[in-house]
Amino acid sequence: MAAAFNESYRGSPPWDIGHPQAEFVRLAKQGAIKGRVLDVGCGTGENAMLFAGLGLEVWGVDAAPLAIEKAKRKATDRGAKVTFEVRDALRLGEIQEKFDTVTDSGLFHVFPDRQRVIFAQGLHSALNTGGTYFMLCFSDEEPTGWGGPRRVSKEEIRTTFKEGWRVDWIRAARFESKFHDDGGRAWLSSITTA
Repeated sequence: MAAAFNESYRGSPPWDIGHPQAEFVRLAKQGAIKGRVLDVGCGTGENAMLFAGLGLEVWGVDAAPLAIEKAKRKATDRGAKVTFEVRDALRLGEIQEKFDTVTDSGLFHVFPDRQRVIFAQGLHSALNTGGTYFMLCFSDEEPTGWGGPRRVSKEEIRTTFKEGWRVDWIRAARFESKFHDDGGRAWLSSITTA
């Protein structure tokens, strides 16, 4: 899967919209993004650079080396201080760092069920106790006619994060992409380590 995503960054993939996702801009304005931040599946780094602009210590990780190359170039050009690394999101424990906030813009929905459990375990190891994971994924209310990634139900989110977590809220949101004028139907979730 990582090779296919890497290949997509030879061009401009549909999720690489050239600015931070509006849902994360709102969370940042509300002060919800805080402490040490990990942006997992960061792509070309737009959300990570938004958080760094708030004066936060930010790491951005992605399995696609081309995405990380682009993110590093953007950060240099903009003077943004972010640690960008090529990392497998299913091996977050290998980072050996702890974070207060983890953000995910469109990563969770690419995993099959068994990998979601592995991903959640890695997230738990990367978050400080009481740390929060904010996840934006396509919802099961999004029509399937245009293709795109698997849609996710609220119940799937609750099932994945039932042990060792507290699901604070799951609310309807919009996921911006080049396929949608007004954003695809999504869930934005706040999930805290218990």
